[in-house]
Amino acid sequence: MEFQSPLIPKLYLLLCLSFILLLSFFHAHASGYNFRFCAEDANYPVKISRLEITPNPIVRARRAKFKIFAASDHVICGGKWVIKVSYMGLIVHKKMYDLCEAMSCPVDATKFTLSRTQRMPLFAPQGIYTVEISLRNRINEPFTCITFNLKIVSTFLGSSL
Repeated sequence: MEFQSPLIPKLYLLLCLSFILLLSFFHAHASGYNFRFCAEDANYPVKISRLEITPNPIVRARRAKFKIFAASDHVICGGKWVIKVSYMGLIVHKKMYDLCEAMSCPVDATKFTLSRTQRMPLFAPQGIYTVEISLRNRINEPFTCITFNLKIVSTFLGSSL
């Protein structure tokens, strides 16, 4: 006489659901960070397809990597990369970088990646920050502009990177 516990089908179902949940987590993580364009109706010459930020959430006093995946219809010969960070509606950080220092100019009309690693400040308050990243040409016209929310946690709550 064979004994079959009524728990075996339930355990199998639980295992399958756990696996599906795990796969959905990796898919969500791999698909990038949610962002929106600064002007929804703008027809920017540079189209950003994905934004990756690691770690997520950001840990203060630690390094964070920002990676932008984009494509352009035009050759990019120069310009600047402007990052503006706001906390509770107040601009707390604004920095400009030369685009040609971040990537080799001229950039052909093709797909490209911009990457920047930045150490987060030690005394940044925990919470949600609004970040705006804009790429501008040499005469300050926007190539593109995105905005997104970024969460910063303390070193005690974050990972040990």
